[in-house]
Amino acid sequence: MRKKLVLNTEKMIAEKDENVGWLTFNQPEKRNAVSLEMWQGISDALEQFERDDSIRVVVMTGAGGKAFASGADISEFDKHRSNAQQRAEYGEVAGRGNFWLGKISKPLIAMIDGFCIGGGLAISLNADVRFATPRSSFGVPAAKLGLGYEYAGLAKLARLVGPSRARDIMMTARFMPADEALSMGLINFVVDENDIESAVDAYVAKIAANAPLTVRAAKAAVNTFEKYSQLERDGEAATEVAQLVDACFDSEDYKEGRKAFAEKRAPNFKGH
Repeated sequence: MRKKLVLNTEKMIAEKDENVGWLTFNQPEKRNAVSLEMWQGISDALEQFERDDSIRVVVMTGAGGKAFASGADISEFDKHRSNAQQRAEYGEVAGRGNFWLGKISKPLIAMIDGFCIGGGLAISLNADVRFATPRSSFGVPAAKLGLGYEYAGLAKLARLVGPSRARDIMMTARFMPADEALSMGLINFVVDENDIESAVDAYVAKIAANAPLTVRAAKAAVNTFEKYSQLERDGEAATEVAQLVDACFDSEDYKEGRKAFAEKRAPNFKGH
């Protein structure tokens, strides 16, 4: 039986089931769009999981059966992300969540059923292994909203699927079905929605039965390879990209993208 942990939000659920931690995005009425308070919940939950020596594996999933996470909660963008200054403030809270997504030393599994879009896809890329159902779909619709996408997330995407596919994903803003995501290495396994939880349970049981120090060392080695193989170039490039991202958030196109989304119409972008 899962034991619920205490968080300062109901939009994230943290539970412990023996040696497995479960983290659930719980805003199903918005397809689990990730709000600012949810980012805080992510960091609080993962920090608890990291400090609990009895937890050997962590699984992330979404409530409601329609989405893992469908990106950022755009309804709060006018309040929290309407310009570059607010983006920086928002980034402090989201940054702590991303810090723990990258820092947690235990295997992190994403169980995806439904939409895995934008910021939700970026979150899933922090997982060591990703399971999905045939009805899942993937994409980054940033170009349809006029917002800029942070360098770190794009670098991780490009390293996983390759630069050519990353360009396709970002420039078209199209959604990809699970079979295409599997073929490009974006996800590891596709399992029927009726079987995915039992498949994940069996998979994490295998990991949990292995030597924890060996598993932790293996994860650390791969993470170090990924992080430092391009560190010098990444540091310089990230500064350049950050300036371009700021320009997106301060643009008239970004205002138009948010307005068009709220009005459920196609945006009319001008390039400024």
